[in-house]
Amino acid sequence: MSILGSYLRLAPADLDRAVHQPGRAVQFWHEQAERDELRAPAERRCHRPGTAWPVLAHLLARHDLPADLVHGDRPLAGDEDGSYGPTRLLTPEQVAALAGRLAVLPFDVLVADRTPAGLAAAGLGPTALWADPYAFEHLRAEYAALHAFLDRTARYRHGLLVRYA
Repeated sequence: MSILGSYLRLAPADLDRAVHQPGRAVQFWHEQAERDELRAPAERRCHRPGTAWPVLAHLLARHDLPADLVHGDRPLAGDEDGSYGPTRLLTPEQVAALAGRLAVLPFDVLVADRTPAGLAAAGLGPTALWADPYAFEHLRAEYAALHAFLDRTARYRHGLLVRYA
């Protein structure tokens, strides 16, 4: 079983409530996940890279990012909710810096000197992912989706909550 990360985009006032009201972040997450089913894809508040998460986390950790996109920054007290640690926060300023960095970090640079076989040997992602001859195309699409989500979040001047499950 692998750990999968996910993101929730929130306006600054909602981020502030999540910080100052223990347990509020999990409530925001459930509310927004329900609403996302009715939103157009470009307007969704939640983003889940799915099975690409451990691989993207590994690849992004190799690059000098202005904030910790993989794990988040500041932990929120009282938001364990059965996940692997507390919900963590990325401020709107950190999100803007991350979106700017990903804008100049093309996928080919992200995966430079890596192969599907090497990533499989490192135990990153499900074995079935690496059996697919189009594994890197899947990763490319997930990286593009993550970058688009960050870019949209930065344009709205929103922050992010990061969780693991």
